Amino acid sequence: MTHPIIEDLASRHTVKKYDATRKIPQTDLDVLYEAMRLSASSINSQPWKFIVLESDAAKQRLNNTFANMHEYNKKHVFDSSQVILFAHNPKYTREDYAKVVDKGIEDKRTLAEKREAAFAVYSFAELNTSESGDTSTWTKAQTYLALGNTLHILARLQIDSTPMEGIDIELVNKEFSDELDGYQCDVALAIGYHHPEDDFNAKLPKSRLALNDVLVRI
Repeated sequence: MTHPIIEDLASRHTVKKYDATRKIPQTDLDVLYEAMRLSASSINSQPWKFIVLESDAAKQRLNNTFANMHEYNKKHVFDSSQVILFAHNPKYTREDYAKVVDKGIEDKRTLAEKREAAFAVYSFAELNTSESGDTSTWTKAQTYLALGNTLHILARLQIDSTPMEGIDIELVNKEFSDELDGYQCDVALAIGYHHPEDDFNAKLPKSRLALNDVLVRI
């Protein structure tokens, strides 16, 4: 199939080695961050926080969290242009959703006099809240929607990436506890440009299951 979207996605791969000399232009970063902000989420909950690590000091803090495990991802910290921590709110509340409702009123999506009625859909969040107030199963799933959207946008911008669940979750959340402010990070994303010679994965052919194996039309 020939189509710009398919061509971009077909060329996307998980980078194994970055070109440390190349940085992402600010104009592309601006597009990326706005696209991340526009990601879809259940009931428009937006239960996420994106923490961009780009300074040497911030990257060193992340680098330190690889002391005990997942050292194979450590090289991406300084070689990539940025690393983004994708975090979710594990205790999403009605007060959190009120910010969404009030922003909807500000954006003229919701009428001010309909504010209380706008909370009707929050019942879905309540269905995904445990007796202890834990919403992490639901909010983490929403954050992965944002991660998927980000991977697509990066492919369209011809920026390379490496999704990393291979991080020390305990150490990362401890190191960045101030910035996370109660949110939970379970996955990070390195972004930049692959090394033209040393990224072996860039040279391998794309491999996915056949469409008929994954798509059922009824």
